[in-house]
Amino acid sequence: MKKIEELLKSYQDEMVETLQKWVRIPSVKSDEAPGAPFGVENKLALDTAMADCARMGFVTKNFDGYAGHAEMGEGEDYDALAVLAHLDVVPVVDGWTKEPFGGEVSDGKIYGRGTSDDKGPAVAALYAMRAVKEAGIPLKRKVRLILGCDEECGSSDMAYYKAHTTMPRCGFSPDAEYPVINIEKGGCHLMIAGKQAGLKVLEMNVGERANVVPGFATALVEGGEEMVQKVNEKNWPYPVTAKMENGAVRIDTVGITGHAAMPEHGRNAIGQMLLVLKELGAKGIVETLADKIGMTCYAENLGIAMEDKVSGKLTCSLDIIRTEGDDISAIMDIRYPVLFNLETAFTLLRTSLPQCRVEDAGSRKPHFVSEDTELVQELLNAYHEVTGLEKKAFAIGGGTYAQSMEEGVAFGAMFPGEEEMAHQADEYIPVEDFYKDMKIFAYSIVRLAGDIAL
Repeated sequence: MKKIEELLKSYQDEMVETLQKWVRIPSVKSDEAPGAPFGVENKLALDTAMADCARMGFVTKNFDGYAGHAEMGEGEDYDALAVLAHLDVVPVVDGWTKEPFGGEVSDGKIYGRGTSDDKGPAVAALYAMRAVKEAGIPLKRKVRLILGCDEECGSSDMAYYKAHTTMPRCGFSPDAEYPVINIEKGGCHLMIAGKQAGLKVLEMNVGERANVVPGFATALVEGGEEMVQKVNEKNWPYPVTAKMENGAVRIDTVGITGHAAMPEHGRNAIGQMLLVLKELGAKGIVETLADKIGMTCYAENLGIAMEDKVSGKLTCSLDIIRTEGDDISAIMDIRYPVLFNLETAFTLLRTSLPQCRVEDAGSRKPHFVSEDTELVQELLNAYHEVTGLEKKAFAIGGGTYAQSMEEGVAFGAMFPGEEEMAHQADEYIPVEDFYKDMKIFAYSIVRLAGDIAL
């Protein structure tokens, strides 16, 4: 392990430069192009990553722009140790003070979209593999780094990958938190639609991704100077402003962007807007959504709130809303516990929202791996060996690539007590954490794939 330690230290400057290079590619999903199912920038991100992997001596394969992998060692593909990370990122939101695709290093942090979610951990895993390879550690199984390009929009990349090659049975995805996440809640995107009444909302098109808590919302409504004055003079519990625009009233609300898996850590600007519009006289679906969802995070008013001891509370976040004439539609992200019954929930939701159309816009089942498995125990051992911190497994609301494997878990890369930066403005990864990730991943690979005595 001494040789690995020396190699890890020697890579530090280079791995920062590699992350900066990857971050400077704005790999937000866009229109399909030839050889680029998720847009040309995502293709460039994958091509760049595969070139770096090949330069380090790994065997690589690109699966038509959907995903790619780099591997070392011998053995059956199914028995390989897999590390799954993604190169796509969510769109840039308001509030950035750094260049989102700049990779600036400042105050011990590397800034940029994807630094924490998930390009930083992907780079750390790549250099961890390189250290094991260059240290000459004998392997008892293949080790495969799999990099996808559509994790933020449904993971169709992994479906394609699994249809064109063998997905390893076991592995981890460094796309969440430490120590080990062995339970991922189920997820559902709920479409809610209905008619507006009362105050006329002319335009309200807020939110880009169903898994991102929106930090800003704007609506254009019928009204005049009297309404502008009423909005601006009221002491709202959050930032709200109004002004005249093209003969109508434009209302803006400012929240805090966050990840839909942890809506309590953000402040939903759509929820704020709905409450403002209700106050101003909106009826129909606007009033319903304000009353039933509003600023809540746990579906308290929808009749489906629940919690179990295994995976915690159900969460909900209204992340997209659109107007089209008198019709308004919204998408709500729900993360539900292992013991939750989704079919029963739809019955309850339709009862709670009788004037609305409620449909499943996409769902996934919960994922569970026993804490007693070799995978979980050895990952915990590697984490503790490097950090000295408590060894434990726990549940999250987020969904990761871990669900693509029979026995997959999420492992890092955010450390306990640190600020959650995924999907947020001025996203960053601390430089020291970046180095520590590389070391933890290298130790994990040795423990799970190395053919040596520890």
